[in-house]
Amino acid sequence: MKILIPTDAFPPVCGGSGWSTYELARGLRDRGHEVAIVQPVPGQPAAVTEATYDGFTVRRFGAPAPDIPYVRNYYKSERLTRSLATYLSTLLQWEHHELVHAQHVMTAIAGIEAAKHAGVPAVVTVRDYWPVCYWSDLLLTESGLDLCPACTVENMRTCIQPRAGGFWPLALPMIPYMRGNLAAKRTGLARADAVIAVSGRIAADLRDRAPELANTRIDVIPNPVNVAALHASASASSAPRDPQHAPRDPRYALYLGKLAPNKGTSVLIDVVARAELPWKLIVAGDGPDRMALERQARAANRDVEFTGWVDKDTAVRLLAGASMLVFPSRGPESLSRVLLEASALGVAIAAMDTGGTRDIIEPGVTGLLSASAEGLAADVRRLANDPELRARLGAAARRKIEREFDAAAVVERVERLYRELTGA
Repeated sequence: MKILIPTDAFPPVCGGSGWSTYELARGLRDRGHEVAIVQPVPGQPAAVTEATYDGFTVRRFGAPAPDIPYVRNYYKSERLTRSLATYLSTLLQWEHHELVHAQHVMTAIAGIEAAKHAGVPAVVTVRDYWPVCYWSDLLLTESGLDLCPACTVENMRTCIQPRAGGFWPLALPMIPYMRGNLAAKRTGLARADAVIAVSGRIAADLRDRAPELANTRIDVIPNPVNVAALHASASASSAPRDPQHAPRDPRYALYLGKLAPNKGTSVLIDVVARAELPWKLIVAGDGPDRMALERQARAANRDVEFTGWVDKDTAVRLLAGASMLVFPSRGPESLSRVLLEASALGVAIAAMDTGGTRDIIEPGVTGLLSASAEGLAADVRRLANDPELRARLGAAARRKIEREFDAAAVVERVERLYRELTGA
């Protein structure tokens, strides 16, 4: 089968959604399918260039987008969608792909439009809350755990304030456009032949918050994890310790991800301080909260190492060596790739109970879940003081990932969906 995959992100430089797309493409290729990748690159000149990664040719579709808040969103949502749909339609005409599988918000509507024009099935994977929240995270305020119940005018007035800072009144005239754009995305998504939600929580929110999708097929299929490759990478990157230069306590807790409000990093230092964590905390990642976190770490006199952004190999090495992963996210995580990979490597996890996290973590069986920063601190303390609990949770988590999330099983489910839609 020839499959066209438009995707917002793809390796080598990308986040979890890009790596999930890669694992899908790699798995499909291994099963004998021909996969074409198109990645829009907003902010670049209007031209198509090519890059390669692991044998995949990635067509990079440049699309001008000025670096001005809100204006950039308009260009990405409106102009890019139209020009990308035209380009994808041309590709389908030239190369005769049998199915289009769009991977994220920038490529979803364009992929559907191109597929409909070519008369082939359209599938869209939804990995966060973009069909039901203009900001894709359902957060209403900078702090607190209450999520936005709906994109009403009043709620959007509230959620604009922390995002636009002191200039938020100037952004209020954008509300009608933002609400219209969100409704248009849902209407466009409803035209897909199938929507893949990566977690039960995403599927539930699409059904509850997007009435336009009432008659659209929604399948829950998780992001794939190549467990064997992950373990091989972890083994290759773990050099033996030099006993003369090894730290007195080689154990460490790890935070891995973006340092931003929706990730709950504002409470991270307080959590480890309350837990009286006896080890170093390594914070791997970057983002708008980094400077504040560094100040908090100094003020709390905690042993915290900030690495900045790390590449894939370094992230795997840090995960493989960690005695615990701390996951303070307060936004409704769709299906965290960090949690998937940590679980696959048998790392004990203390996490906030948010979004699709329960698809990965069964409380007390494959990890610990809490509903508050205080509860998270208690879980961190408990894991730090109980090596047998860490081992038991880590082993159970690894078995669950191998059973339910391994790439071979997940890609087989996606392939089965393709065959149903194409009649192949």
